[in-house]
Amino acid sequence: MFVRALVAAALLSATAAATPLAVAAPTACSTPADVLNLANWKVQLPVDNPNQSGTQVLEVGQPSLDSYELSPWFIDQPNCNGVRFRNAVNGVTTPNTTYARSELREMRGTAAASWSSTSGVHTMIIDQAITHRPNTKPQVVAGQIHNGNDMSTFRLDGTSLYVTNENDTHYKLVDGNYTLGKRFQAKFVVSNGSIKAYYNNVLQATILKSFTGGYFKAGVYTQANCTNSSPCDTSNYGENVIYSVTVTHS
Repeated sequence: MFVRALVAAALLSATAAATPLAVAAPTACSTPADVLNLANWKVQLPVDNPNQSGTQVLEVGQPSLDSYELSPWFIDQPNCNGVRFRNAVNGVTTPNTTYARSELREMRGTAAASWSSTSGVHTMIIDQAITHRPNTKPQVVAGQIHNGNDMSTFRLDGTSLYVTNENDTHYKLVDGNYTLGKRFQAKFVVSNGSIKAYYNNVLQATILKSFTGGYFKAGVYTQANCTNSSPCDTSNYGENVIYSVTVTHS
């Protein structure tokens, strides 16, 4: 009896050792659209569009955007919890600007979004972390309200993070000691002819602003180029990781 008990115990131990422990399957993602809801966005990237003559920014909208990525400029993070936007100082620029971008532009399906600051309530919330600045001129924009001009943005200048008011790039300091990789929430609420800007859900600025043709942008808009930052190559860039971005209109 004693021998049988020993044999049974040995068999049970061997069986337990051979049976692997259950491990949760890792979250799988293959493109940025697996991480962020990109239904009402298009992306503008700092590379030339190979399908158009001349030098023009590559833009990808829906439905192609749902299965699109372009390393290293627009790609999901390895752990699938965010999307990396990167833009080098030598990137291709959109018309009427000297700086390139890797940035989402708000859409309404396949049509460009366009709304008024005096009608309705328009909100964008970005959970994000700026992770790299260009050399010499260490400035990036990470989230903005646009209407052909920059109405207001979140703009990092060195270690100082500001809310801007059109050409006033230092309108309101919201973090005087920003460190790369610090995760924060940027929020804009536009209504009744004003822009309310929140940093980590705390109101920082109320800007009176009446405009039409408004739309939101999210990603990284690097405020440096080859005339003011070196080296003039892809190793010199701005970068932002977005964990979530939501836009609502009411």
